[in-house]
Amino acid sequence: MPLSQHHRYPFSALPDRPPFDWPGGARLAVYIGMNLECFAFGEGLGATLAPGGPQPDVLNYAWRDYGNRSGVWRMLSLFDELAFPTTALVNAEMYTHAPRVIDAFRQRGDEIAAHGRSNAERQGDLAETEETRLIAETTEAIDKAEGRRPKGWLGPWISESRVTPDLLDEAGYEYVLDWCHDDQPVWMATRSGRILAVPYPQELNDIPQIVARNREAAEFADMIIDAFDIMLAESVDHPLVMGIALHAYIMGHPHRLKHLARALRAIKAAADDRVWITTAGAINDHYRTIATDRS
Repeated sequence: MPLSQHHRYPFSALPDRPPFDWPGGARLAVYIGMNLECFAFGEGLGATLAPGGPQPDVLNYAWRDYGNRSGVWRMLSLFDELAFPTTALVNAEMYTHAPRVIDAFRQRGDEIAAHGRSNAERQGDLAETEETRLIAETTEAIDKAEGRRPKGWLGPWISESRVTPDLLDEAGYEYVLDWCHDDQPVWMATRSGRILAVPYPQELNDIPQIVARNREAAEFADMIIDAFDIMLAESVDHPLVMGIALHAYIMGHPHRLKHLARALRAIKAAADDRVWITTAGAINDHYRTIATDRS
């Protein structure tokens, strides 16, 4: 019996693809996906630091809220020190819940990308009409606040329905970050055209590593440095994308920020004309300027 297929993209082996460069002849594009999230009190989804009690689960709600109130400001200081741009992945409810946080990223000139309404829900659980409304409400909130529509989308909890890429394309999105299946951007077919999948990490991501796998910041920082070293060497043969996914309620704690700083400083120190420190949106923009028939 044949396996079910998504029919979004064909198989393509990385070594078989035609060559290209990132801007300025760079070979490795590095970006930070900074998740700016908020959660419902007493209901809905949310990452957990420790087993919580019945709702309202104050222990875990307050731990998550720490990120917007305290942790994110430490991270912003580090990003400013290193002149490291980010892609801010914004829950639309952040404009109500913690607008000062988004103001700070906007003032830095960072890219604002869409990350659903909040991380208290998954869009993959919704019927098509409800998912269409979620995408529209998120887009309208960002457009109103930023004066421009976002180009990129990351689903809350990396959740998709079977029609999510179709709905995003139809809503005017250029790229999606949900798929972690490649080290280069990949064109994905939709029912109305196509959308670009920009690589987003599930390995270099603090939630899977620290929350799910119970690793701590020192090991996570080592993973970032090791990945950078290997990918920089490999990029001689194939241009690559290295993403780093972060959450303020995890990496914004003092004992973890120390190790994140070590990793990002190592990248900055090693960065030369082979390395493009950038945003997911800029990766999307550049990739669209090269041959359109790439896998």
